[in-house]
Amino acid sequence: MADLSPSNTTILLLVSDPLMRDVLRDGLNSAGYLVVVASDLGEAVDRLREIRPHLLITRPYISSMSGQTAADYLRTKRPGLPVLIIAGYMEDDRVRHQTAIDEFHIFPDPFTRDELLTKVRNVLRTIHKS
Repeated sequence: MADLSPSNTTILLLVSDPLMRDVLRDGLNSAGYLVVVASDLGEAVDRLREIRPHLLITRPYISSMSGQTAADYLRTKRPGLPVLIIAGYMEDDRVRHQTAIDEFHIFPDPFTRDELLTKVRNVLRTIHKS
């Protein structure tokens, strides 16, 4: 099994909102994760040329597109890339649809730093059990 300690785990954070991006990055960095940020799809594609992330964290909407559309495209570049979508409206049909896609995980907003870190650890554990 792969070493999934935070210091050996790279997370691609695709979030267009600067405040949310900073909150997520700071929380994940404080736990020791290597976090690479992107504010739009083009920047995320550029980052994938440089890194091989263990997890993509995004929001339901990125700039002018859905987080699912962005994640689907990024997964054409990195097949099987696990995705964690942080969504404020868990009852939204679009969010429910995303959970039906392989290795898409949903996390409710608002959240505490500890809840975020627990969710990230659980997702990483779940997807790397094999």
